Amino acid sequence: MPEDRLFTRPFLLCFWANMLQGLAFNLFLHFPGYLHQLGADDVEIGFITSLMAVAAIALRPPIGRAMDRRGRRVVILVGGVLHTGVIALYLTVTALGPWLYAVRIVHGLAEAMLFSALFTYAADHVPPRMRTQGLALFGVSGMLPIALAGVLGDLLLRERGFDAVFLAALVFAAISLLLSLPLPEAPRKAWDGDPASRGLRAALRQRDLRPLWLIGVVFSTVLTAFFVFMRRFVDETGVGSVGLFFSAYTAAALTLRVLFGWVPDRVGPKRVLLPALVALSGGFAWMAGADSARDLVVAGLLCGVGHGYTFPILFGLVVTRAPESNRGTAMAVFTALFDIGVLVGGPALGAVIERAGFAAMYGAAGAVLALGTLAFFFLDGGLSERGP
Repeated sequence: MPEDRLFTRPFLLCFWANMLQGLAFNLFLHFPGYLHQLGADDVEIGFITSLMAVAAIALRPPIGRAMDRRGRRVVILVGGVLHTGVIALYLTVTALGPWLYAVRIVHGLAEAMLFSALFTYAADHVPPRMRTQGLALFGVSGMLPIALAGVLGDLLLRERGFDAVFLAALVFAAISLLLSLPLPEAPRKAWDGDPASRGLRAALRQRDLRPLWLIGVVFSTVLTAFFVFMRRFVDETGVGSVGLFFSAYTAAALTLRVLFGWVPDRVGPKRVLLPALVALSGGFAWMAGADSARDLVVAGLLCGVGHGYTFPILFGLVVTRAPESNRGTAMAVFTALFDIGVLVGGPALGAVIERAGFAAMYGAAGAVLALGTLAFFFLDGGLSERGP
């Protein structure tokens, strides 16, 4: 069990390791611009992005088993080595084709390992009495890099080009790996139950987790509209900048998590989740009519408010409902939802852009989120904190 305080040495080491790997990963918010330079259209950009997601999804079941049986640390270290190596390979990518596809697939494997294992490790070290708050604060290490990478990428592209972006990502990945080396193994509850109660099949079949899988897929799918296509929106329309949008987005999310992260634990996670999802839907609606830098800021603030609470609440509900002995597998499923979202959202939203433009794409994403929100609260018993 974790200590009855949040800021322990393992938690802080994990926080900073995740911060640095997040910086490396989020510099690839600008990667669609590089693909466009190489000649890819929006549908192909979505396809190439989805290759990373396919690889990550395929690896999630063995990642979950490894975390539950061998521990979190070994997965973090192997993922860190792989992440550092594959980012270096982007410096060798000069054309669309099989080599680019191979690099994206390996990148997906590395990111799957790190995303799953670092967040599971953090969950192991958060006291249960402040679970949502602790996970929200840990989530700062994942949110802050979005803004920093957006601004840093804009600067590097303006002054040095994409090679500088790849080199910066390589440095951040290497430092993250170094910070991971002293991590002690996380405590885990020994498993002594029925084999059918453990593993991927058990996590997918667990009744009170199913609504979380549903809203997780919807949430991650619509986020593709920003995390895959914001670079293309800015380049195509000339409205604002990637850094401007994600700075507003992250500022709102971080304000909620740092100053008001205690609210879901005090009020009830699902009672806070509903207005958070409504705010996110509002951000998509605002983006559908965005034609100025000010519109990007407003949309970024709304979406940041939504994301700021939605992710840690869903994260906390998964940790609370999953058996502790199957937590690694449940977290592997949860983090895989974000790759499934890219796999579905990348090609689908790219096709909407090709046929109807960016405004239609953002409007469609907002409508999907609204429908998904209604379905979740219907299936999960409304605002009650108990699942079905």
